[in-house]
Order: sequence, then C-alpha cells, then structure tokens
Amino acid sequence: MRYTGLKLAVLACLVGGLAAAQSMNNISTLRATDPPEDEMPPRMRPFVDTDLREARNYPEQPPLIPHDVEGYEVSRNYNKCLSCHARAATGRSQAPMVSVTHYIDRHGQVLASVSPRRYFCNQCHVPQRPDEPMVTNTFIDIDTLLTMPRE
Repeated sequence: MRYTGLKLAVLACLVGGLAAAQSMNNISTLRATDPPEDEMPPRMRPFVDTDLREARNYPEQPPLIPHDVEGYEVSRNYNKCLSCHARAATGRSQAPMVSVTHYIDRHGQVLASVSPRRYFCNQCHVPQRPDEPMVTNTFIDIDTLLTMPRE
C-alpha cells in the first residue's frame, strides 16, 4: 500500500493529460480554414543581396543580414559570420564589425571575443527578403508616431 500515493499521482497526470489533449483541438490559428492537402506553399523569394542597409523600425533593432546565409555553419565550434564580421576580419572583408555590445557578458564584463550569449547570430539577425507580411500588422515606428497629430 506504500505506492497508493504514487498510483494516485500517475492517475491524476493521465486525467490531466487527456483534458489537455482534448483542449488542443480548440487551438486557433492564423488561417481562416485548413489548407487543402494538395496546396503547394508559395515559392520563397530570393534574398536581397546588396550592400545597402535597411532602415531600422525601432531603437536597438538588430540589423538585417543583406546577403544569403544558407549553408553558413554557426555551431558551438565555428561561426562563419565571424570570418567577416569579427573585429580582426573587418579590415580585409570590409564588412561591418559586430557591435561592441556583443563583446560584453551578462555581468557587464568586456570580453576579448564575442560573448557566448551573442554567438548564435540568427537568434536576432535575419536575412532580408522582399516578402510582404503574412499577417496584417499595425506597427508604427517611433518617428511616425511622434509626428502624428494628438487627439
């Protein structure tokens, strides 16, 4: 009878899991209807490969990547991005240097190399594509907001 408490806990988990599984059928999505089985997704547009920098919509927005990064290795042992954007490589590559904020750890200590928490570039930076938003967006950048008439 020592396992009665354990049996009750397992039973409670099973009942809770069934309730959660049933409620997942009511999850809403961005689609109005389910997609047809044979519908092909739209083709991805090519990357914008230019040296022009896109305007940022808000302060501290990570800059977009102005070139294709498919096949770039960014792993624990190697970061292809740093072969051009590291402080020591920018003279040769003429690429913009990684922001100095990427050399500061979580305790505010300045490091000699990129901080591990800033090492995986695609967590914040994405390649530019000429795509339209998939979902309507009402975002207004700060400059537009400041020039709007007050009500």
